[in-house]
Amino acid sequence: MVSIDEIIKREVNPFDLINLKPMNFWSEKQDATLTVESIHQEAIIEIEELLDLVATDHRSRTILLVGDSGSGKSYLLGRLQRTLNPKAFFAYILCNWVESSNTWRHILRSTVDSLIQVPEGEQESQLILWLKSLSAFTKSNLKKRIFNDGIWQLLQSDRQKFIKHLKNTYKQTSIYNPDIFFGVLHDLINPELYDSACEWLRGDDLNEESMQALKVTSCIDTEDKAKNILANFGKIATDTQPIILCFENLETLPKLVDGFLDIQPLFDVNTTIHGEGLKNFLVIISVVTNTWKRHSDKIQQSDKAGIYRVIQLKYITLEQAEALWNYQLKPIHQQADSQINSPIFPLNRQVLEQSYPGGKTMPRNALLLGRNEYQKYKISLINSKKAGSPNLATDTSSLKLPTVDPNKITVTIAKKSDGTKPPIIINSTQLTEDNERIQAEFQLLWQREYKKNQEKNSKISLISSTDLIRMLQETLVALQIQGIKLKLLSGKYASYSLSYQQPGKREPIGVVWTEDSNMTSFFNIMNACQKVIQQNLCQSLYLIRIGGVGTAKLAGNQMYSQIFTGTKHIHIKPNLSSVHYLATYQSLMNSALSQELVVAGKTITLQKLQSLIRESEILHKCTLLQDLGIVAKQEADKNNENGNAKQDLRPVKEFLLNLVKTQGFMGVPTLIKEAGSQFPSVKQTDTQHLIDLLCQEKKVKIIDPKAKLQDQLISLVTNR
Repeated sequence: MVSIDEIIKREVNPFDLINLKPMNFWSEKQDATLTVESIHQEAIIEIEELLDLVATDHRSRTILLVGDSGSGKSYLLGRLQRTLNPKAFFAYILCNWVESSNTWRHILRSTVDSLIQVPEGEQESQLILWLKSLSAFTKSNLKKRIFNDGIWQLLQSDRQKFIKHLKNTYKQTSIYNPDIFFGVLHDLINPELYDSACEWLRGDDLNEESMQALKVTSCIDTEDKAKNILANFGKIATDTQPIILCFENLETLPKLVDGFLDIQPLFDVNTTIHGEGLKNFLVIISVVTNTWKRHSDKIQQSDKAGIYRVIQLKYITLEQAEALWNYQLKPIHQQADSQINSPIFPLNRQVLEQSYPGGKTMPRNALLLGRNEYQKYKISLINSKKAGSPNLATDTSSLKLPTVDPNKITVTIAKKSDGTKPPIIINSTQLTEDNERIQAEFQLLWQREYKKNQEKNSKISLISSTDLIRMLQETLVALQIQGIKLKLLSGKYASYSLSYQQPGKREPIGVVWTEDSNMTSFFNIMNACQKVIQQNLCQSLYLIRIGGVGTAKLAGNQMYSQIFTGTKHIHIKPNLSSVHYLATYQSLMNSALSQELVVAGKTITLQKLQSLIRESEILHKCTLLQDLGIVAKQEADKNNENGNAKQDLRPVKEFLLNLVKTQGFMGVPTLIKEAGSQFPSVKQTDTQHLIDLLCQEKKVKIIDPKAKLQDQLISLVTNR
């Protein structure tokens, strides 16, 4: 029989598996089995009632969802998407547009990115489901409108009839560029044109061939065009399911010169949705309570009137906190041969009552408390065994949870009887170990986030050039690079560029990043680069571009050759992994800005995140930053020498060590399993070999090496 204590000793702390940071519900799926239905149930009922109201009268409405950091706003949005997607189409919009002059284009891109997602249980994307639900393709029965397959089949193969049918159906509605818009909607049902049609709707700068195939002459490259295209969705959606626009992370909005967030443009958008009669939108703006209090008076009173309902998330009860613990601990209990009376063992209700005497707390606080108390119990198990079994003897000094904030050390000094003060003694070893543990947990968090970005961003071209240069700029700030200035170029493509001072040098370095495939745009960007060089605005200029540069007969290619062939100016072709590095940092940065990033039980500020980034040197592996001279070139992996393309196992080895650091000790099979989950392509034999190497390097040790593999525990080795 396997006791629950034995399971606790070998398994990962179940509270470490929880994602406490904000999440895009399309890229990070929720586990419905871990949901405590009663938490924020009143808010869900209220939102669903408003959704039903929008579905009935088709009038758009706006909800302001307010809650403290850690109250569960992001989780609530994900829960709404998971439960209400059959009744509505969902769009997730992170409020991190580069500048307020790019608001509508950012919202359109994010909306289309969400609409091309396929909901759970469906075979087609939200965009196709929305298109088929338009009144032009449905007919009424006694209770509801149903899809008219006959009309759809008739028009599917005839683009002009399709356009004419939609123009006749919505002739009373003022549609922006109806021939182009309805034509692109028709292209959505052509498998060969679907991707290009989606890219056009997102606002991508398409190449000439794609534009010709779509029969369009220009892209959505201005705020006015983006606003009108988004408005078209609302104007013809009189009989479709509502579209729910979820705005989150207002803390990532551009800042004004006085340090306040530029929040007004977001509410200008909201006012436009209501003022111009856009139908069937339910807008949910999720905001941290303190952020709203600080900025609400910056919003014009007339725009505040566009908020239909304010919903304040409440604290949870101790019963609900106990239920959260229950769900997290259930997998541990299910593995035990004998059942424990308490479903929250090894935790107990008394800890909640002592920690929260008022009987209320926030979900995040309850989960962090559960994590700490679980780890305390786990440590007590190994300590209690140590005295009675020589084979289990190990150094458990490293297993204590970090209790010292390295940024805030208070030392109380009592005076001697003669009035003098004794020398100050600070346990630097303990501080070092605590910092190492924080770094270990941070690097595990980084690897998980990096993996999500690998899955999310499969092509560099899926990210706009403006967003790419923004990610690079944020990374340079984190690395304390001096002299960073946006908009080195002038004119339309200024937001594609920046300049900075290379470490150890004074002269500015220029960077232009464009992935626009349109060759006319490429020519204009090269022309702007030429002007920068002629004006001597930078010592050298880097062009970052993975896409092609056109044929030799094109003017853009000719100008490119003049600038970047045989000169001091350099063209860098970035790899996808470099973009994953930049995107991962941006994701963590956005969480830190909204006070939602937690590492080792502490809420991490932006400044602390930047410090962790520099200390870990994790961005030194980014080849783009190496090519730009921001960080030193890395030594080539020995496995890849002489054309031997073996997998680089260094990240796996780091993962194994960091996981043991955060857990203190754990089962060897569990460690192997977790590595397999993070790195599916790595063989188990390779993982076992890496564990042996860590043991040989005396970084970890097997507590009972004579035991069978399934019974072995592994712990961290400390230097004291």
